[in-house]
Amino acid sequence: MCATMGRPEGRAIFQVEFALRRSKTTRGRTAVIVGAQWGDEGKGKIVDVLTQTFSVVARYAGGHNAGHTVIINGKKFILQLVPGGILRPECTSVIGNGVVIDPLAFLKEVASLRAGGVRVDGNLFVSNRAQVILPYHRMMELGSENAPGRVKIGTTSRGIGPSYEDKMGRRGLRIADLLDTQLLRAHIENTCREKNMIAHALFNSEPLDADKMFREYADAAEQIAPFVRDTALLLNRALAEGKSIVFEGAQGTMLDIDHGTYPFVTSSSATSGGAATGTGVPPTAIDTVIGITKAYCTRVGSGPFPSELLDAQGEDLRQRGNEFGAVTGRPRRTGWLDLPLLRYAGMINGISWLVITKLDVLDHLTEIPVCVGYKVDGKETDEVPAQACGYEKIECIYRNMPGWASPTQDIRTVEALPKAAREYLAFIEKETGARVGMISTGPDREQTILVPSFISELGLDSPAARD
Repeated sequence: MCATMGRPEGRAIFQVEFALRRSKTTRGRTAVIVGAQWGDEGKGKIVDVLTQTFSVVARYAGGHNAGHTVIINGKKFILQLVPGGILRPECTSVIGNGVVIDPLAFLKEVASLRAGGVRVDGNLFVSNRAQVILPYHRMMELGSENAPGRVKIGTTSRGIGPSYEDKMGRRGLRIADLLDTQLLRAHIENTCREKNMIAHALFNSEPLDADKMFREYADAAEQIAPFVRDTALLLNRALAEGKSIVFEGAQGTMLDIDHGTYPFVTSSSATSGGAATGTGVPPTAIDTVIGITKAYCTRVGSGPFPSELLDAQGEDLRQRGNEFGAVTGRPRRTGWLDLPLLRYAGMINGISWLVITKLDVLDHLTEIPVCVGYKVDGKETDEVPAQACGYEKIECIYRNMPGWASPTQDIRTVEALPKAAREYLAFIEKETGARVGMISTGPDREQTILVPSFISELGLDSPAARD
């Protein structure tokens, strides 16, 4: 028997586990929010809207390469590591063990939120098992991405990938270790020596100063310590107490390390399966998966993009949709909605509800092409290629849908949408097998249409949903 079972914390874990085995009517509701495309679908705003009745928001993957933009009454908040629930003072926000954390970036974001009047202390918690990003991770990524002959992935060069590499290589530093001053010093000294030698030999990089790094990160550790918890225990206790949780993904399905357009992917599990491994909540506790998709398609960085527009229409979508990265400012590639990829995302994630964002960006069009299928070597196929080079053979099959050519930004009910817009949404439902539960018609929190059945199923109409 595990030695902890005789101690109070061991008994607490057992009690939580027992409570979760009870019927779903006695534990809190859960929903996973996933990007159903290549990220940047508008998950931040959707999480913010949902947290009006959810008690906890838990981020489960990625690093500070993810940017969620939320606009409340015209005021813009850009979140990178901190979950969207932080913008609601009655909501608890959790950064799970599946996230990689740059301590300096985290503290900078926290300072910015405090300066903006957002309540952070007591509302935000960080997993003691989350991996730490250190300066040598950025050094290695920059060197690798710019090395001669290297196929550029299009990373943000923030050290996310190398941090995950060290995690899987069992040589990483976790938040719990960051707080152990003696261990931190030994780790930085040993790892800096190794990384400096590798980076100099491969990329001719300048060496990093281990002493300076230790002082900087030991100071950061003191500031981070009040946020650190065993967040798996925190989340499972919350469920056992009947509280509801939204699991917030980063990036999108097609950037998932296993199921995306490899190697042009991120380094973490961006799909719904990552919610369990990235937080410590059992898969059996997840009730609903909500997929977020734009009314068209975008992608940042290199890699396949079957429905990409490389003409004036693509630039028009970019400008109208303000398609520039929230964190990096990089222009996004644009294209028409890709239903084969959306069906694939639905299958991989188990999506039961879809949220359609940026419907208003298509308001000016009288005709909207939609990719409804693929052809490879002249034959239709249902398969999404496993190899990136396989996408080069794809020929998109398009169907032109009628546009509505009228504004939708001030519309607040499905019934009030133009007939062609309703038909566009119904077509997406029919082709994907998932129901449309929300429609976003602008960047502000209020520019959102909620479908009554979605409101009812998620308990968004219940004033006691948080309790």
